[in-house]
Amino acid sequence: MYTKKGIFKYHDLLIPVFRMDFKNRDIISINDFSKEELLYILKVVKQLEGRPKNNLLRGKILAAMFFEPSTRTRLSFISSMEQLGGEVIGFSSANVTSAQKGESLWDTVKMTNNYADVIVIRHPLEGSARLAAEAASIPVINAGDGSNQHPTQTLLDMYTIQKTKGKLDNLHIGFVGDLKYGRTVHSLAIALSHFNPTFYFIAPEALQMPETYLDELYRKKIKYFKTSDLGRFSKELDVLYVTRIQKERFPDAL
Repeated sequence: MYTKKGIFKYHDLLIPVFRMDFKNRDIISINDFSKEELLYILKVVKQLEGRPKNNLLRGKILAAMFFEPSTRTRLSFISSMEQLGGEVIGFSSANVTSAQKGESLWDTVKMTNNYADVIVIRHPLEGSARLAAEAASIPVINAGDGSNQHPTQTLLDMYTIQKTKGKLDNLHIGFVGDLKYGRTVHSLAIALSHFNPTFYFIAPEALQMPETYLDELYRKKIKYFKTSDLGRFSKELDVLYVTRIQKERFPDAL
């Protein structure tokens, strides 16, 4: 997550998994966290940013299971775990796993569970992280499951917004790009819905926010606008969140 002040890494977000408050707690969907829990995590992040604890995860092992390409997220988790004194095992491609020989995701997770203290998984199928959490007896962190959610990215985005704007409440936030398949947008919109925002979903109709998320915002009485014209609302925005086109998720790239 890039900001004017640099890069916020994932290492602070690994901490709550090992704290007594969140013992054995998975991070699968942002929907699983209350407003109070989200604010608590951000508070811990702020404390750790000011006072790093380089040996906090000494003796712990992170299994990084990346069935889908990743650069920033995978390297962030690896770097963060090592900076906190822990170790990392895992893989960066499904091509080097027994999935190529027909092993199911459930069995792969059950096996990996025996080697690590926490699993971080990225997978192209929606719901895969939830399945992994059901198979594992150790905490599982969702690093992106298809076009569904990316909760750890959301926690970083929330911390960035809070730090740069000084608050999370009552902000006008624009989302630009592929809102249909952009999992970071899905997670962030739901997380920020706790803080009385006004949303502006800026995309062509074919890439607009899925109705399931809009329905949830409607139930929560969150005000939002849909448009394809960035200029129409640009002067009203406090934050503009831009996401790339997720062409690898298009059913027909043509």
